[in-house]
Amino acid sequence: MKIFEELESEVRSYARNFPRLFNKAEAEFIYDEEGKQYIDFLAGAGALNYGHNHPVFKQKLLDYIEANGITHSLDLHTEAKRAFLESFKEHILVPREMDYRLMFTGPTGTNSVEAALKLARKITGRTHVVAFTNGWHGQTLGALAMTANSHHRDGAGITLSGAHRIPYDGYLGDHVDTTEYLDKVLTDTSSGVDLPAAVIVETIQGEGGVNYCSIEWLRNLSAVCKKHDVLLIIDDIQAGCGRTGRFFSFEEAGIHPDMVTLSKSLSAYGLPFALVLFRPELDRWSPGEHNGTFRGNNHAFVTAKAALDLYWSDDEFAASVREKGEYIAKRLDAIVEKYGEGNFSAKGRGMFQGINCVNGEIASKITREAYRRGLIIETSGTNDEIIKLLCPLIIQQENLAKGIDILEESIRVICNHLDEIPEDSCYFDEVIIKGQKLEKDDAPNGEW
Repeated sequence: MKIFEELESEVRSYARNFPRLFNKAEAEFIYDEEGKQYIDFLAGAGALNYGHNHPVFKQKLLDYIEANGITHSLDLHTEAKRAFLESFKEHILVPREMDYRLMFTGPTGTNSVEAALKLARKITGRTHVVAFTNGWHGQTLGALAMTANSHHRDGAGITLSGAHRIPYDGYLGDHVDTTEYLDKVLTDTSSGVDLPAAVIVETIQGEGGVNYCSIEWLRNLSAVCKKHDVLLIIDDIQAGCGRTGRFFSFEEAGIHPDMVTLSKSLSAYGLPFALVLFRPELDRWSPGEHNGTFRGNNHAFVTAKAALDLYWSDDEFAASVREKGEYIAKRLDAIVEKYGEGNFSAKGRGMFQGINCVNGEIASKITREAYRRGLIIETSGTNDEIIKLLCPLIIQQENLAKGIDILEESIRVICNHLDEIPEDSCYFDEVIIKGQKLEKDDAPNGEW
């Protein structure tokens, strides 16, 4: 591990919480160099909805590489891109009666957000965009201006402008519809809020704390945008690609946003890939007006198409995700009821759920304990107080249950104040001292 300490920037974060050298991964498992297996409830922060090294996608990619298929192509027409576009139209757009143009941006989610913001401003001639409390949209300056978290905003080093922030659904309480406030300030010419170019929103705020809006609120937001001729941008980068039990997280609301940003699990293999979808009449770009060297990741086209063909030709896979989501909800509700005592609460929908631990210290202790027991799981929220479940959607039921078992046991340990374990301690299945096997019951102070 010395080389990382010597050369890698202090900006690294996940590596601090899981300080092991990982060298292999398959499906819902990741392995360290010593061969220890971990259940992965982080899944690339939502970039691995289909798990690690999916065998079907891997073979498609290997075949493509073996045939000397094009890797890099800027925005040239390629066979791999054509095949992806055909599958996306067939399996995603047509069944949902959606009419969108696809824009291939730079390969990250933040770049797709930047493109959507730029296009909205170009079309409307307006400059600012409405964003929401606890929202997260990326780390480049335009997207960061839409992001609410002060820790990340402060890292910009300059004043971030262009956003008008209003309360997300539930921010002011369960019985306050904040879309009514938005409608009011956009209607009142003396509100001091100028008509925006767009509204950008996540249906589930992953990094913001697994806050999710109601279907009614989302419909109301869409109606307010239409009323005031404001473009609605849904940031579906983390909540999309099946995470909620539908390909798009907004499908249940029956709305068709003006623009949709996609990335993370879009490639289905952890390969960089991002898109902006928008209504055809909004396609007012001049050639090359928003470009990027790496907007032609053909390897990602290959694996993305494979996923569309395998999982999205019918509703079977989506139904399995909804079923697993119901199981997760029941398990989390039971854990909260058993150990909560008013301190824990469950939140989220589909396979995008979490436990609110009130403060980051408790959440951190629980995730560290879970890591020791073979579960990789992270936190989110303003103070990292939310334990966020982002396991692969393809996870086997027995491993989903086992992962939640580990989480529950970790919560039990922390709640029972058995957390006075040194940071550098290790866990073993058995310990033998001078030829004598030490059983768990023999462990001093019950600490194994």
